Amino acid sequence: MAPSVWQLLIVLLIVVMIFGTKKLKNIGSDLGGAIRNFKEGMRDASADTTAAAEVGTNAQHLAHQPPGGHGETIDVQAREASRES
Repeated sequence: MAPSVWQLLIVLLIVVMIFGTKKLKNIGSDLGGAIRNFKEGMRDASADTTAAAEVGTNAQHLAHQPPGGHGETIDVQAREASRES
């Protein structure tokens, strides 16, 4: 059996009388701040997971490069040139 609108209003009136509007406002502000911080934390965790996945993809790409790839050839040529100088 669901409470009626009048029953909810009476309960709300009693809560306001017991705690006062200032304390209820502070509780509401604290609850809103906690929810906001939770959402930011979830966004940060999602961004960290995405960044970690990108790093993993880049590492896999580098691991699959054939030996003597383009980057190593340039390094070898630079070492040989510096030895000749």
